Amino acid sequence: MIGAKATPSACCQYELEIQIKAATEVVWNAIFEHTNEWWLPDFHVAGADSVVTFDPVAGGRGLTEETPGGDSLLWYSVHMFQPSVHKVYLIGHVAPEWGGPTTSSLKLAVEKAPTGCVLKVSDARHGNVDEQSVQSYSDGWKLSLIHI
Repeated sequence: MIGAKATPSACCQYELEIQIKAATEVVWNAIFEHTNEWWLPDFHVAGADSVVTFDPVAGGRGLTEETPGGDSLLWYSVHMFQPSVHKVYLIGHVAPEWGGPTTSSLKLAVEKAPTGCVLKVSDARHGNVDEQSVQSYSDGWKLSLIHI
């Protein structure tokens, strides 16, 4: 072994709500059918020419990013998909090279509201996390999802 280092583990959770002036079904469908449009260019990790897609089937392809050259990244696996109540539960992993090891348990839910709908995000992360990194994740989701 070259070297080992013990890193303390923590669990942090955040929730956010984004008000959207659109029908619940429109937003729900946009999450999966227009993912590359709301996934910001700054968040494309596999390459500037990559495409982000969202296959909402438990055990399916999940939230993935792929380049024309074949590079790919699995952002999240689908743990549970509930289109009848507009909820999807996801599991994602962050490698040590990118600040992990961290596991994310993310839920996206779309609920009807008086002026359209509200998109709710709930994320619990455990592993190499702290309040600053969790705030960064929360800010990233907020920046992306306002583009739906």
